[in-house]
Amino acid sequence: MFEDEYEDDQDGQDLSAYMEMGVIELEGMDENGEAIYSINETAKILAPELWQSHIEYVDKSLIELYQAGLVKVEYNEDLEATFLLSPEGHALAKEKGLIEMDINRNIPND
Repeated sequence: MFEDEYEDDQDGQDLSAYMEMGVIELEGMDENGEAIYSINETAKILAPELWQSHIEYVDKSLIELYQAGLVKVEYNEDLEATFLLSPEGHALAKEKGLIEMDINRNIPND
């Protein structure tokens, strides 16, 4: 998920277009009343530039958390990674939209 990354007019038009394509969905509102959107996997095919941008954002954000010492990576015997977040890392990952947020699914009809 990502939090309202589209702020100016052009990006707002992009957001509308992506929503019409069905690759971005309005999930609800956060505790501050801000809209929360998610990118679904159909973006891989219908909007590959959006999907690539999303993947780059997630990768960059995880690296930043790791470099700040807020996430620890552990590997199992099959070399599958597990990310362990500190409480501060969890809060920051939530703020960045990397993990499930507290969302009010009742969206006002404005």
